[in-house]
Amino acid sequence: MNATKKTIMIVEDDSFVMDIYETKITKEGISVIKAVNGAEAIKKLENGAKPDLILLDIIMPYMDGLEVLKKIQADDNLNKIPVVLLTNLSQKEEIQEGFELGAKDYLIKSHFTPSEVMEKINKYLV
Repeated sequence: MNATKKTIMIVEDDSFVMDIYETKITKEGISVIKAVNGAEAIKKLENGAKPDLILLDIIMPYMDGLEVLKKIQADDNLNKIPVVLLTNLSQKEEIQEGFELGAKDYLIKSHFTPSEVMEKINKYLV
C-alpha cells in the first residue's frame, strides 16, 4: 500500500461547488489544493504544486479550463497529471475538445454526487 498522501487540485470558480468537493475529498484523506480560476491554477503549478490529479472546471474567468489544459499538456513536468473536467450538461463541444487536449474523463456537475466524484477520482489516483 502506498503510504504517501495523495493531493488533488480543484480548479473551480464556484465557491459552493468547491466547498462540496473539498469537504468530500479531505474526508477521504486526500489533500486539496484550491484554485479559483485557471490563471491561479497555472501559477500554483508553475510554483511547484504537484497534484496527483486535477479536477478542472471548464467555464471560469481569466483563463478557462481548456486554456489551462493546453498549458498543462505543453509542459513536460505537468502533462502526466490526469485531468478530469468539471462540466455542465450543455458543454458537449468543450468536453470533446477537452478529450482531444488530453483530459482523462469528465464529470457533469449537476449529475454526480460527491461519492460518485470520489469514485471517478479513485479511478485515476494510482
